[in-house]
Amino acid sequence: MTDKIDDLDARILNFLQNDARIPLVDLADKVASSRSAVWRRIQKLEEAGIIKNHTVLLDAKKAGLGVLVFAQVKMHAHSRDSLPNFIEKVRNFPEVIECHTLMGDIDFILKVRVESVEAYEEFFWNQLSQIEGVREINSSIALTAVKDTTILNVKAAS
Repeated sequence: MTDKIDDLDARILNFLQNDARIPLVDLADKVASSRSAVWRRIQKLEEAGIIKNHTVLLDAKKAGLGVLVFAQVKMHAHSRDSLPNFIEKVRNFPEVIECHTLMGDIDFILKVRVESVEAYEEFFWNQLSQIEGVREINSSIALTAVKDTTILNVKAAS
């Protein structure tokens, strides 16, 4: 499969993002195609890595992880070892659900989910701030999620 997503692929992906358990017959009807064609498209999208996983989305608050923190991390230096070491450590913290490297004044932004402010404080002092090379951490606790989605607006390539 090429990297180009055509109209049928886009329709399939948009439906699957809303309900990954939709029966193949129903999906085929919704995208106006045959079951076999839709099944082949899904297989190709998986092989190409466009569909990465079939997963379950949880309500974080109901799962006991109601505190969302965005932590901006600045490093002392960008040495050969400090950045990979930070990345390796952060990948092993289950509290960190996203970590992105940034251009600009901040080196990393982390999305952290914990059960309480006290749990974040413990994570901050005992784990995050203990990583070698960390110079500064600015934490912001999210009050309200104005928009929280995993759905991408997939469109056919032109």
